[in-house]
Amino acid sequence: MPWSRRVFSLSLANRKAKLVQSRRRPGRFELSVDGIAQSVVSITEPTALEYSYTQHIARAMDAAAEPDAPLFTVHLGAGALTLARYVQATRAGSPQLVVEFEPALYAAVIDALPLPPGSDIRVIFGDARTVADAAFPNEKTSPVQSSPSPGLDDAASYRTAIDTDWVEACFTVVDLWDAAVIRHRVASQEFYRRVAARSAAAGVVAVNLLDGHPFEYSRRQAATLSTVFDHVAVVLDAEPEDAEGPLGNVVIFASDEPLDKVTASASLDTPRPHLLRDGPLTSWIAEARIMTDADGTDSPDPDDPLWG
Repeated sequence: MPWSRRVFSLSLANRKAKLVQSRRRPGRFELSVDGIAQSVVSITEPTALEYSYTQHIARAMDAAAEPDAPLFTVHLGAGALTLARYVQATRAGSPQLVVEFEPALYAAVIDALPLPPGSDIRVIFGDARTVADAAFPNEKTSPVQSSPSPGLDDAASYRTAIDTDWVEACFTVVDLWDAAVIRHRVASQEFYRRVAARSAAAGVVAVNLLDGHPFEYSRRQAATLSTVFDHVAVVLDAEPEDAEGPLGNVVIFASDEPLDKVTASASLDTPRPHLLRDGPLTSWIAEARIMTDADGTDSPDPDDPLWG
């Protein structure tokens, strides 16, 4: 592909998506929506991850199965497929499933940055909550079909799937951003119950959030996930008790199996993040209310003056 500073600029409803290649680091691309960075991916070095939260999740993926073993991974939110490319690079041929709301964006990304040969990545186009709520094979409700926008069928080479393909996930990444905000309908107890039902018995779920002191949103999310899964751990780069700390990413891991390997892998990152589990996590959650469809909030808005 010829070198290009701006690979594409794409209108999505009332928003603008851009994929830009770095001038100083050829092969590195940043995807943004309305000027807010969504993904950074390196085509030449797919295991070189830019953001710390992706590094934490990648460490957990490394620990989720034996080296080189296939790992059925589900990505709720595609972006530039940074972590999907990581799985392909570290566990070649692993079956992966993506749920993506914007067919045009997915097609444009795949067209500009094709997936490596041998990738087994399928996509369901649709709202993640709707897909999660769809019936399982033994239920009566009709399945949700993947339905790309008209005219996109030949825009890029990708494989579509249906919601019934999302079952027995070994690792699920929940990275559902509406530009800079996570909507409460994809962060509620009801939603996570459906994610859990679609996970394997020992499956791990990683939820990427954005929050800052006093971490009210993240504590509510941890409380909510604790009502759905037997084991929960929180990894954050900010000091949990730093009242002057900035807004930053918080990753919550959840599973019905102990998270020892996942949390041990997180401790290998440099600088070492803060890890909360067991008693310290219970103390941190304190009296935070769980989030339900009826009593949930969107994630903090980074444009709020509170974070200025």
